[in-house]
Amino acid sequence: MNDRVQNLFQGLSRVLPLVATLSTACSGGTQVPGSAALDSKVNGSISGSFLVNEITPNTQVIVGTEGLELFLGQAPGLEVLEKIARTFSDDVWICAPAEEQSGAGHSLTLGRPVRLRQHDERRFSVSGTPTDSVMMALRKVLPGKPDLILSGVNRGANLGDDVTYSGTVSAAIEGALAGIRSIALSQVYAKEGMGDRVPFAAAEAWGAKVIAPLLGLPFAERTLVNVNFPPIAAAEVQGIRVVRQGFHDYARGSVVEGTDPRGYQYFWFGLHGIEHTPGHQTDLEAIQDGYVSVTPLQLDLTHNASLAQLAERFA
Repeated sequence: MNDRVQNLFQGLSRVLPLVATLSTACSGGTQVPGSAALDSKVNGSISGSFLVNEITPNTQVIVGTEGLELFLGQAPGLEVLEKIARTFSDDVWICAPAEEQSGAGHSLTLGRPVRLRQHDERRFSVSGTPTDSVMMALRKVLPGKPDLILSGVNRGANLGDDVTYSGTVSAAIEGALAGIRSIALSQVYAKEGMGDRVPFAAAEAWGAKVIAPLLGLPFAERTLVNVNFPPIAAAEVQGIRVVRQGFHDYARGSVVEGTDPRGYQYFWFGLHGIEHTPGHQTDLEAIQDGYVSVTPLQLDLTHNASLAQLAERFA
């Protein structure tokens, strides 16, 4: 195995609780688009291009939270994700919400029926949440179980505790529950109110570089990987850091109050950036420093350290 690739895999395996051995590399691996050879750094960061094994997935499913407005040219994140996916496979299926679902979390649509619409052979939209889209893809769309689920590229950050609100991350959660390798990708933007002017250049340039090493790694049961791209030009990205999940200051959110044309009061939630000090070796710090953040997440939310203390109270 190429020593630099081996170092990268070993660095990731220290963070992800992986259970299987790595495949043997060969000199005829796939060259991922990028610049110079991979550079493995002491702090867990990587940069440049690299060789990966011939472990190209046979089937990939793409889910986004922007909605399948790709057909109208209004879902740039989904379009970028499709380009990234086709770097590794020709068997790419898109099954995404029909409308934007940011902030939907890991929710199912239970109060009304869900509609499935086919746009062409491998493009489908669902009148529901990202979680609905994954479930429909697995149960009604695909001929078999896919090798990989990619969710995104979300327009905006999914960092720290915000992952619990995220429809993008929740699509990957649903994939992880189904036992499928799942990766969520999000493009951080620099300021509020950018709308369709959010640039996805960093995600487009670095997406394949992030995903390629993960294709050769078996994920531990009920885990996923959350990826965020910094809000800077692709050439300014410092590299990739494998980091833990951070936490925001809770008071950063805002509630905008107004009155509708009929005179009724309404409220609109916002998540505006505030000054805060991100924890060391966290996704928040990595983005602040200009790195792509890669964070393994687990679905088991049990706080094991509290089990014994709670058990004593109920003994």
